[in-house]
Amino acid sequence: MPEEPEHDETDQAEEPPVAKQRKFPTAFTVLAIVLLGVWLLSFVIPSGTYELDPKTDGPVPGTYTELPNCEGGETADCVDKSVPEQLRQLWTSVPNGLYGVENAQGNVGPFHYGFLYGSAMIFLFVLAVGAFVSVTMRTEAIQTGIGRLAVRFKNSGYVLVIVLMSIFALGGTTYGMWEETLGFFALLVPLVLALGYDRLVAASIIFLGAGTGVLASTVNPFATGVASDAAGIEVGDGIVLRVLMWIVLVGLAIGYVLRYCRRIAADPSSSIVGISPADAEESRRLIHDVPALTGRQKGILGVFFLAFAVMIYGFVPWADVMDTVFGGEWPFPTFDRFYFAESSVVFIVAAVIIGMIGKLGEEKTVNAIIAGAGEFLGAALIIVLARAVTVVMKDASITDTIIHWTEDAVSGTSGSVFGPLAFLVNLPIAFLVPSSSGHAALIMPILAPLADFADVSRSIAVTAYQSASGLVNYITPTSAIVMGGLVLAKVRYDHYLRFALPFIGVVALVVCAFLALGEAIG
Repeated sequence: MPEEPEHDETDQAEEPPVAKQRKFPTAFTVLAIVLLGVWLLSFVIPSGTYELDPKTDGPVPGTYTELPNCEGGETADCVDKSVPEQLRQLWTSVPNGLYGVENAQGNVGPFHYGFLYGSAMIFLFVLAVGAFVSVTMRTEAIQTGIGRLAVRFKNSGYVLVIVLMSIFALGGTTYGMWEETLGFFALLVPLVLALGYDRLVAASIIFLGAGTGVLASTVNPFATGVASDAAGIEVGDGIVLRVLMWIVLVGLAIGYVLRYCRRIAADPSSSIVGISPADAEESRRLIHDVPALTGRQKGILGVFFLAFAVMIYGFVPWADVMDTVFGGEWPFPTFDRFYFAESSVVFIVAAVIIGMIGKLGEEKTVNAIIAGAGEFLGAALIIVLARAVTVVMKDASITDTIIHWTEDAVSGTSGSVFGPLAFLVNLPIAFLVPSSSGHAALIMPILAPLADFADVSRSIAVTAYQSASGLVNYITPTSAIVMGGLVLAKVRYDHYLRFALPFIGVVALVVCAFLALGEAIG
């Protein structure tokens, strides 16, 4: 019998290297790649321009003219596409995405078709909201308020689901409540287990509640606000349609979760994730640890909701809504111009007031404001980076060319076709750019003029974009909130998909129906 070859012990101890798990790139990386890709395409795509309607500042169908390349600078008749000039435009695209670039008339301000204003106003507004939320969360008023609400209805499971999902949906539709939901898993998981439900119910209350609110955003500044600004319309345009969508979709979400709750109550073995007796016993102990709301916290919650009420009142064109819905006049005073700049001041002032009520003191209040602004800095920078893509397209005069290529496809298209089509087109973009703000700033400068060609209100394009972004937001594995929340709830991703996908399919059909009827609804 031949001798076996000798093996070195170190070789035996060695294990094959573990392959590193590949992660999907962040929204920053995706947008940086898009920025570079668009810049490279600008050398190939012909430059061109439309004549603008003096009343709407939108493109006039059939007036597209191709512009020749020229050396020595951009003029009204040609575009300088030399490498040095294009490199300079790429180099300055990000700061110009913040500060804005002038058009031929030297105008600088919020985006309108034909030229690009900076995103500085939105940038500061996002930071102001972050500061406001941070100070409020530092007082623990929101967390305690939700906790006391949960304790109050702990013996009325169905009522509790309805109330909590409605609150999360209100947060989603008004200020894009999503990242903040991670703090509620530790509270809701033991609560729903004590009620005899499973961990999936806790996750679905948060995800389907807040997520549906975000999908049907009414005045959410991070979705509706950014998209409306990029489309050159007011935030309140199309709000009647979005409010109706919110009512219907939130009702569907609540009904879907309640149906699952009833199934578990009737047969615990039908739970998708299973119920552990140990979990339920532990939850009964934890739910009693929620403290009572103090008088200061009640005052803080009052200021918190008042700040959003002021923002909503300022954003919504009540006179138009009153005329559209009731055919009458709005009897109360409205603001001629209440937008991101004014709202930023509202939230900063409210943050200071909340800090005073909560007795955080000057130093802690300022630190909370700075920390909150820092937490939202990523979302603000995403907006700037996405706007930089538009700057590159405008500098190279290729935006009108891209619109021209699709003009024939949408010209004369009815609203019943354009809305659902815009929704479907935005689904893959929402996956690639999970930031709702970045998605809006990237796609709306092209989508809004296409709505003009289809003779459809630009608000339909805004609603189609945010619906697609919200739909993907429910389940996208690139979302730290979805994956992090499932980890906190101890729910497997495949189990969540099994539960959520039928609901998402129904939501997609309902959204398409609303978008098809959008022009009639208003």
